[in-house]
Amino acid sequence: MIVCFDIGGTAIKGALATSPEDIRPFPRQPTPIRDFGAFVATLASTITEAEAIAGERPACIAISIAGVIDPDTTNAVVANIPCINGRPLQAELEAALGLPVIVANDADCFVLAEAGIGAAKGHRVVFGVILGTGVGGGLVVDGKLINRDGGFAGEWGHGPVQATEAGQPPIRLPRFQCGCGQVGCLDAVCSARGMEKLHRELHGESRTSEDILQAWQNGETAPARTVDVYIDVLTGPLSLVVNVTGTTMLPVGGGLSNVPALISAIDRALRTKILRKFDRPIVVPAGCRVEPGLIGAALLGLDYASGLKGK
Repeated sequence: MIVCFDIGGTAIKGALATSPEDIRPFPRQPTPIRDFGAFVATLASTITEAEAIAGERPACIAISIAGVIDPDTTNAVVANIPCINGRPLQAELEAALGLPVIVANDADCFVLAEAGIGAAKGHRVVFGVILGTGVGGGLVVDGKLINRDGGFAGEWGHGPVQATEAGQPPIRLPRFQCGCGQVGCLDAVCSARGMEKLHRELHGESRTSEDILQAWQNGETAPARTVDVYIDVLTGPLSLVVNVTGTTMLPVGGGLSNVPALISAIDRALRTKILRKFDRPIVVPAGCRVEPGLIGAALLGLDYASGLKGK
């Protein structure tokens, strides 16, 4: 038995897991974002509840966070939870809770869930794509995270790679400022807010991404042009991800994945730009639509527990 958590800036979601098919969530609790003692106490209360139900001590604690573990310092980089930002989170939680702790990025947990029981089950190399408030991703090979020790692999949304000409016919584009400090990142133009920024640049009007995508599906000219340019900007760099990693399936999560027509259009465009030719879709909506971070954390913990039994 293991206990897993999906921790965000608003809520902590916990669960008891004994297998991939047996993940039992507990009620959500508010995240104590500024008090580390209260943060630890919240985790401990869930662990105590799980022990009472299972009648045993967990083999480990597995955590999904909306942040990164720096592989050089082992410190957590979690901007929206100040009480854990900059801490050697794994070591401090192990000392406080008296159990082995595994910490992973939420996008990494998402793709682990998709490779384990979701849309990419059965594929050896899986690159999970996040298209929502940000552009991110993660890579699983042979059922294992590339980022098993932390790190930034899979963060294809950052880096100065945005095209300055895109669409059919091509149109010149500025390179947009990104929140990470660089100019020309996909995160700045291919996130939901990025799509809105792109639409304003092309047409001089402000519309939400939901409105743009609905109008595109209704056949409106300006939104159709925005989506055409958006897909061209997105799929160029994504084709390099496919060629470099050899992934054979790219499940998509995040708010924009809720528009099947967009995911299908991205898939069709991407398959014209990659070296390996597929006669089936490779960009697909995620299969784990509910709590993928929690599922991914559970799979991490169960894999760790399985390794302990094998020793």
